[in-house]
Amino acid sequence: MTLTKSTVFTVLTAGAFGTIAFDLFGQAISPLFGYAKLAPVGLAGATLKSVFGANPSGAAHLLHTLTGLIFYVVGYFAIARPVQRAILPNLHWSITATVYGVALWIFALYGVAHLIAGNKPFLGWTGITWVALWGHIVYALVAAWVLEAKGVVLEIPRRTVLA
Repeated sequence: MTLTKSTVFTVLTAGAFGTIAFDLFGQAISPLFGYAKLAPVGLAGATLKSVFGANPSGAAHLLHTLTGLIFYVVGYFAIARPVQRAILPNLHWSITATVYGVALWIFALYGVAHLIAGNKPFLGWTGITWVALWGHIVYALVAAWVLEAKGVVLEIPRRTVLA
C-alpha cells in the first residue's frame, strides 16, 4: 500500500476516534460507575516537566492529543498490524488490537509514568491502573476498527531469501 491522502486521513480519523473513546471511557464512563478517573493530561504535564523542566500552558493537552491522534495509531498501523500479518496472517485484527492496547498501557504506566515522570510503577497498582488498562484497550480497538473498516492496512512486502 502506498501512503495516500486518503490513508493519512483515515489514520488520523482512527487516532481521533480512539482518543475520544479513551477520554470518554476514562474520564466519564469509568467515574460514572464509581471507578477511577483517568488524568492523561496530568501525566503528559508531569512528563513535560520531567523532560524539559517546564510545562507551558496548553502543552500537556497538546501532547496528549498528538499522542492519541498520531503516535499511538501509527504504532498500530505501521508496526503492530503489519508484523502480526507477516507472522500470524489469520489472526483476527481485534486480538492484535487488544494486545497492542496492553502494550500501550505498559508503555504509558511503566515507561512514561514511572521511568520518565517518576511515579510508582503502574501508578502503584491502584484503581487508576486498571481503568488505564481498559482505556488503552478501548483506544486500540476503536482505532483499529476504523482502520480495518476502511481497509487501511500497511503490508510488509515479503522477500524471498536465496540460499
